[in-house]
Amino acid sequence: MIIYRASKEQFSNDVVSNEIEHIIHNFFIQKLGQRSSPNEINSWKNSMLYMNNVLLDRGIPDDCGVAIEYQIPLTSKRIDFILSGRDANKVDYLVVIELKQWSESSLTQKDGVVSTFVGQSVREVSHPSYQAWSYAMLLKGFNEEITQSNIQIIPCAYLHNYFEDGIINHDFYGAYIAKAPLFLKRDVLKLRDFIKETIIEGDTSDILQRVEKSRIRPSKELADSVGKMLKGNKEFILIDDQKVVYENALSLAQKASPDSKQVLIVHGGPGTGKSVIAINLLVQLTQKGLLTQYVSKNAAPRAVYKEKLRGNFSIKAIDGFFSGSGSYVYSKPDEFGALIVDEAHRLNEKSGMYQNLGENQVKELIHAAAFTAFFLDEDQKVTLNDIGSAEEIKKWASQLGASVTELELSSQFRCSGSDGYIAWLDHILDIRQTANTFFDYKGFEFRVFDDPSSLREAIFEKNRANNKARLVAGYCWPWNSRVDSDKFDIEFPEFDFRMKWNLTEDGSAWVIRPTSVNEVGCIHTCQGLEVEYVGVIIGDDLVVRDGKVMVDPSRRDKNDRTIRGYKSQMKTEPEKTRKLVKEIIKNTYRTLMTRGMKGCFIYCTDFETREYFKSRFLETI
Repeated sequence: MIIYRASKEQFSNDVVSNEIEHIIHNFFIQKLGQRSSPNEINSWKNSMLYMNNVLLDRGIPDDCGVAIEYQIPLTSKRIDFILSGRDANKVDYLVVIELKQWSESSLTQKDGVVSTFVGQSVREVSHPSYQAWSYAMLLKGFNEEITQSNIQIIPCAYLHNYFEDGIINHDFYGAYIAKAPLFLKRDVLKLRDFIKETIIEGDTSDILQRVEKSRIRPSKELADSVGKMLKGNKEFILIDDQKVVYENALSLAQKASPDSKQVLIVHGGPGTGKSVIAINLLVQLTQKGLLTQYVSKNAAPRAVYKEKLRGNFSIKAIDGFFSGSGSYVYSKPDEFGALIVDEAHRLNEKSGMYQNLGENQVKELIHAAAFTAFFLDEDQKVTLNDIGSAEEIKKWASQLGASVTELELSSQFRCSGSDGYIAWLDHILDIRQTANTFFDYKGFEFRVFDDPSSLREAIFEKNRANNKARLVAGYCWPWNSRVDSDKFDIEFPEFDFRMKWNLTEDGSAWVIRPTSVNEVGCIHTCQGLEVEYVGVIIGDDLVVRDGKVMVDPSRRDKNDRTIRGYKSQMKTEPEKTRKLVKEIIKNTYRTLMTRGMKGCFIYCTDFETREYFKSRFLETI
């Protein structure tokens, strides 16, 4: 979607009339059905004045095309400015220009990342050249018209308020500046010449219109490349009932159509291979030409799987294959061939930062695709807002005229294949009654520690083998290091233990970063992921008294969003809320304690709780 489209001549007239920002905003309201922020409107006013100065040259044809705020397919990102036209050989070109109003920045030690003042604070963001290049890669990868018509894309970045300082154009960013040249405040003539090298003739072949109306589907090159990345990867090889579910999913996807929508519900506990199937489906359906996305509410699984699939590509090059669950509020009916929804139990009713967009995420996902696969484990619902259930999915499938198929994964591939461990955990956490009242060590290593430092050392030792052991904890400690990097978050002075929550350095991919073993993960950053050994710190939100498992939501940190709003709900529906909060806290620890494939080590802050676990297990430390 293009918010504003015109010729260079018309664009110049709109700028000279001092109406450009209002014209863009009117189109914005008309096409998106919402208003933009005053800051964005003001940025249009300022940046378009500078762009008009760049284009004031007879060597740039009056009939070349101008597009402002082009929404990149499959994302919520928008390209600031595009020029369209032809070179001397009649080849169609798009010049993609990323505009910034920055005036200063700071170096980081992270590839393609710079620090600058945006959004009322100093933040780490993509370098403008990286951003322009990555947007161009997404266009090449998913716009069919660009691929089939061999439309060439030339990206660049223009920081019209920025004086050269040796930072923004530092050699550290040289690889991306080479791919998308960087132009600063004094580079108006250089940018003008850069455009004139390519745009010799105007947009006489309606390039912008063709690109805007094009079908969105992954290019064969990108689809084949992702397939090669997956091939032979032992982490994604299907076995046993995984293969059965996968083949059924392929069959349903291939027969699905707007007139015969198909919904697949796959039930499976921790480690049964839901994510393995999901990633295989993403790749295979993409290779078959279906526009497919892997969907999850949590960013962590998406970040990790993008890393594992990237091969020689940048993460941005395959970014269009992955999306958050709130991205389909404005999707057209059956816009996608298939949506693969992992961790579907985590879906919310509303979308957006303030939970105020859309009607229902389950409805929007089914609406947006001919085939929708939901992988879920209802015992892993961990927030008050989690609505993903088979009942909810069936309700919306019926209303949207979709046929439903339900399958189950029973084989256990995590926890050393120990179904007994899962059943024991459910029993001692009082999630459900099972016959597994005691756990005897048989291939899966479970240990109870009397102090957190010993737990940490055990995880460090396991991690030395292959970087596959991590510490996690219940969200019972404030995130102090978020605002003061010198502070620690989880501290036990009597045990000489102090550590920080993760996310500060490694973001959602923390679980695979070598140094992140020095940080503690939480339910928000590890659900849907696995390690070989997991160390769990159980806080005072879950305690055992006289053999009875009890929860205390007041011991959760006040910023924990999983149970935010429970106090107000207690006033209107006390019994229902009390039951739901109990389930959430128990499910949280069940989820944390099933992240390990080979072992789980725990430390409980409460002594009686620690002794309870010891009494139900035959080996302790």
